[in-house]
Amino acid sequence: MSFKKGVLYPCNPATTRGEPTKISSSKDKVVYTNGRSVILRDLKDPAISVAYNGHVHTATVARIAPSGYYCASADTSGTVRIWDTVGEDQTLKGEYKVISGRVKDLEWDGDSKRIIAVGDGRDKFGHAFMMDTGSSTGEIIGHAKTINAVSIRHQRPFRAATAADDASIVFHQGVPFKYDKTIKTHTKFVQDVRYAPSGDHFASVGSDYKIFVYDGKTGDTLGEFTDSPHSGSIMACSWSPDSKSFVTSAADCTVKLWDVETKKAQTTWTLGSGVNHQQVGNTWTAGDSIVSLSMSGDLNVFDKRVGDKPARVLCAPQKAITAALKSPSSASTFIVGTADGRVLTFSDDYEYVGGDAHGSFVAGLGASPSGNVHSVGFDDRLREIEGRSYIPASFSTAAQPKAVAPRRQVYPSAIAAAGSLVAVGGEDQKVRLYSWDGKALSESATLDGNKGAVSALAFSPDGTLLASGDVSPLLAFPLSINPCLDPHTSQTPFARHASSDSSGKIVLYNAVERKTVTTRWSFHSGRIHSLAWSADGQHCASGSLDTHVYVWSVAKPMKNIAVKNAGPGGVHAVFWVKDGELASAGADGCVRVWNITFHA
Repeated sequence: MSFKKGVLYPCNPATTRGEPTKISSSKDKVVYTNGRSVILRDLKDPAISVAYNGHVHTATVARIAPSGYYCASADTSGTVRIWDTVGEDQTLKGEYKVISGRVKDLEWDGDSKRIIAVGDGRDKFGHAFMMDTGSSTGEIIGHAKTINAVSIRHQRPFRAATAADDASIVFHQGVPFKYDKTIKTHTKFVQDVRYAPSGDHFASVGSDYKIFVYDGKTGDTLGEFTDSPHSGSIMACSWSPDSKSFVTSAADCTVKLWDVETKKAQTTWTLGSGVNHQQVGNTWTAGDSIVSLSMSGDLNVFDKRVGDKPARVLCAPQKAITAALKSPSSASTFIVGTADGRVLTFSDDYEYVGGDAHGSFVAGLGASPSGNVHSVGFDDRLREIEGRSYIPASFSTAAQPKAVAPRRQVYPSAIAAAGSLVAVGGEDQKVRLYSWDGKALSESATLDGNKGAVSALAFSPDGTLLASGDVSPLLAFPLSINPCLDPHTSQTPFARHASSDSSGKIVLYNAVERKTVTTRWSFHSGRIHSLAWSADGQHCASGSLDTHVYVWSVAKPMKNIAVKNAGPGGVHAVFWVKDGELASAGADGCVRVWNITFHA
């Protein structure tokens, strides 16, 4: 058995209320961060997107070099990592500690050799250095508070502008970069500063709702854009590829397109109202697509020729994926639930499930024989999804739910069902089998074999095997449990079921004969979050807090496929998309597909 990495369905950018989020672009790729991940998302084909997971701390900003060969990304510890974007290895070129606090922005020079990183430091707020050696290439000084943005003129003679919370812009000459002058045009925080691709101008925007344009070589102020101004803090600006116009995104939920020559707003796009529609970042791609980021994490893609609405909106999970399953309908490929209560369906792109969503953590998803999907959340509600929207009715649970199965909602640590047989795993390390007669559950057997609290259960499709996974009582893990939800139901009275425990051990039972088949599926080192059977019932996949995915063989219990580091932060869900294609999802909000080959 072997595997090959398949497509990646990326998460959307992480956002923070009241702060801008830096996103950038290279050709048709949009570059952003979420958690410790750096995402390179292709606007034309999301399936060729890339995720980089080399940061130890939360990543804050990433930009690809003008050459296109390297990406520089930074995090909250003040570390900048430079890595190769060509090929799948993502080889680390260099790692440098540049400031003592959070890096809020960075920029490459036109030669792809020098980088300036800025942010919140103690002794200094910015650092200029060579990308290959880390040696200094000047001083970034002149600010008294946190620097929010930096931009470098890509033509010689090099120039750099930095914008900070002290309501000032500092103009630097280079190289080496040195202080030239302080520009005091804004009266509040300056949130962004951007050079035009031509190098002739740069623009600044801030929390005072003002926009200014300056001469790119001298730093002289050329004027303020006062036509149809924003009515909220302006969080970001980006220039068009021809340097004749630029776009601004603001907290008033609008995106404006400005003409540099006339200093007037050509187009205003209104994205709605409320906090979720506040615009906190933007970028203008080389392919002439304008991308603006909403507070909700949605990426709004605009066509400058269409002035009433975005050409398309790119939705995706913004928080950790806590539950997922293959869609029972043919309209969607899969459905995911997230830590912030959202449920999304995916076919060609993500779409939000309509209706009244969960208020918090989605604890589980399960499919019924009718094709409808049920979800439970930490808001103590059981909801039903019909098509691509919730039905109005919901069921209130008596306690915080941890799992859901197609037949019945119960509250122990894990649950699975097949036909009239219901398996319930508990924190007492036992799996209890119940018979369901349509009105009540009656206990029929107890299965022993797990060495920790049972955290995931799954019946095989033919209803003869049960897999059970657990968690080691010697290890401390968060109490949040992502249940395994079996999408397969059968009318046969018995089922084969896999159970997992806290030690990362999986016990395979024969649910017909009520006996243990094997206890050798024990290579995980953390809580088993999810189990999923292949359609033929001969292989079971497992996803764990240890970040790994394993595919186990029933016929050869000692044979397995180990997909190491399949999900940074832990794998919360695994499911089979189709024969030979296994998907995993977890803490980083991304769904990864693995092409599995079974050998005789």
